Amino acid sequence: MRNNILAVAAIAAAIGAPITAHAQDVTTGVVRGGPISDAEGIAIAQRPAFREYIVRERVPNYTVSERITVGSVLPEVGVTYYDVPQTFGITPYRYTVVNGRTVLVEPRSRRIVQVVE
Repeated sequence: MRNNILAVAAIAAAIGAPITAHAQDVTTGVVRGGPISDAEGIAIAQRPAFREYIVRERVPNYTVSERITVGSVLPEVGVTYYDVPQTFGITPYRYTVVNGRTVLVEPRSRRIVQVVE
């Protein structure tokens, strides 16, 4: 009986280990209700260079009345979105500058997934 209980406990621990390991991921931003990792957005080390790129490219600043935060949805018209150069990582998102802040946006929903500080 004791061996059966130990065997069941060992199997349960083996099954639960990957779930526990996955829960330890470091994430930033939110997409469709779930987290995104830095690998999908602009990595912390690349953010200064990305901001310099934005200034160099003279990306126009759009003004909206809403507060700019991760999860906010930008207006359907009046904002232009740009592809992120591959030198900053391959990402499915686009960027723009709104209220003086550079943001990554999910193009279909126009939802902000990362504010690049």
